[in-house]
Amino acid sequence: MSEEWLKAASRPIKAAHVDSSVPNVARVWNYLVGGRDNFEADRQAARQLVSAAPVLEQMAPASRAFLRRTVTYLAAEAGIRQFLDIGSGMPTAGNTHEVAQAVDPSCRIVYVDNDPVVLSHARAGLRSSEEGAASYLDADARDTRAVIAGASATLDFARPVGVIMIEVLNFLEDAAGVLARLAAAVPAGSYLAVMQPSSDERLTVAARRWNQLGATPVFLRDRGQVARWFTGLELIEPGIVEVNRWRPAPGDPDYRGGMPFLGAVARKPGPIIWSQTTGP
Repeated sequence: MSEEWLKAASRPIKAAHVDSSVPNVARVWNYLVGGRDNFEADRQAARQLVSAAPVLEQMAPASRAFLRRTVTYLAAEAGIRQFLDIGSGMPTAGNTHEVAQAVDPSCRIVYVDNDPVVLSHARAGLRSSEEGAASYLDADARDTRAVIAGASATLDFARPVGVIMIEVLNFLEDAAGVLARLAAAVPAGSYLAVMQPSSDERLTVAARRWNQLGATPVFLRDRGQVARWFTGLELIEPGIVEVNRWRPAPGDPDYRGGMPFLGAVARKPGPIIWSQTTGP
């Protein structure tokens, strides 16, 4: 990979300071998806969370499958060719750029995170197709102005964008405000794809436990709160559902006991002025 992502950073890159004794959101998630980029504190925290809420053992594969299906839908059916993946976490298999560029190698993707651990792994391992682009932006998801400004080095915001927020909204206290500002910043024809852990009793004990262990608190939300995020947007069928119910593909697990994680994709209405086949 080239150093293109450096040009898109919203502030100078600093050497990562990693405290391996404190569980880290990105590293705990990495452990849950079967990755190796984690420390014993992360593994202990993950095991405690799974013990408190066994459904979390299924969350990671369900979330990755939801990401795959939503990005495939946006690239293959909605014609989106540029993506803004905010709060993407540690790079693993089946990332947004891999899924999108499998549909069309010319797709352009910007990942956004402010975790130095995530950024250091992205620098080492991010690879794009030659026809497209994939870059990393060091920015806080709450600072939507910096996100849009930094991503503009890779994406053309005169054309529709697929905004992906799969693993971050539950760590944002003002998730509604962040989504509203992003929806206002992208052009008509853009999409938002989101996931949010629900305020299900199966998750409440684990959420309390994480808020004791981690530095970044987690927020559970009910369906009504999530529905209000999409005021003024057009929800794509089947609407707000458990992530495993959002257009399941053949071979995807069914999770008969349910999956207390809500997922949805919505479109910003209005006429599209620029052709989606015209590159930035």
